Amino acid sequence: MEQRQVGGSGLWVSRTALGTMTWGKDTQEEDAADQLTAFVDAGGTLIDTADIYGGGQSERIVGRLVSGVVRRDDVIIATKSGHTPQGFRPCDLSRRHLLAALDASLRRLRTDHVDLWHLHVHDPDTPVEETLSALEAAQRAGKVRYAATGDFSAWQFATYSAWQRAATRFAGAPIVAAGCEYSLLNRAPEQDLLPALRAHGAGLVAWSPLGRGVLSAQYRNGVPGDSRAARQHMAGYVEPYLDERSRRIVESVCTAAEGLGVSPLAVALSWVRDRAGVSAAAVGPRTTAQLEEILSMESVELPREIRDALDDASSAPEPESSPR
Repeated sequence: MEQRQVGGSGLWVSRTALGTMTWGKDTQEEDAADQLTAFVDAGGTLIDTADIYGGGQSERIVGRLVSGVVRRDDVIIATKSGHTPQGFRPCDLSRRHLLAALDASLRRLRTDHVDLWHLHVHDPDTPVEETLSALEAAQRAGKVRYAATGDFSAWQFATYSAWQRAATRFAGAPIVAAGCEYSLLNRAPEQDLLPALRAHGAGLVAWSPLGRGVLSAQYRNGVPGDSRAARQHMAGYVEPYLDERSRRIVESVCTAAEGLGVSPLAVALSWVRDRAGVSAAAVGPRTTAQLEEILSMESVELPREIRDALDDASSAPEPESSPR
């Protein structure tokens, strides 16, 4: 699997990342072990998790598998902190919360450091300099190698990145990437975020590159009983992309797939993975079979004319009711 530089940093990661949001909930540990083994055997390195995935279960499973199924040195662990679903406010990027959350993540992950630490969500109530002081403290303690933002707008990312560079003069934890949803169904990052990342020498980790599973074309004729949309706790996540605009884009993806002799999944993933500025595309397969299909398409590259056609098909403005 191709390894890519994350922005202008010294960090290199596999261009496909293994997302673990379903681990401990829809994906049990035995299946997770099979996924991780297949991923690493294929040359994958970047594992994407978060402290809120499965109430911490995802990190626990990653920790057990990394210390048992694969070698810690063979993987790059990215986790996220900032959401506080059990707290009195929805997010918290204070020094107090972040450092405590990081220590808790390290215990669950059974490691002394994370390679990439995302500020999962923007916190408007904590000063930027306080949040950045937590990043610097974590880096100086050897607990974090690189830092990234998560669900941030372009101006929020640029503010944190500029403050970090000015305050630390490159001595602290560099903000080398941003993570956000990016697919043929959600091209919002192209408007402001990707240009901001380029200006600050950072890369993008694209989440949900398959449009929450919709771009695999599994919903063309309804909702399969074993799909995410059929599960009560995930239906609301998928439903926004089951509209008419999405249906038209999915049909364009299917037309391209038929012409190339590959799956719709391969077309949609390749489109995101090879966009300028994308360091990695994080996939979240629920089963090992789904991951193996993704890995089998690693060599697919879209011809220029196909990419242009998909750009045109998906460039229409999203309805106001669609997620951004």
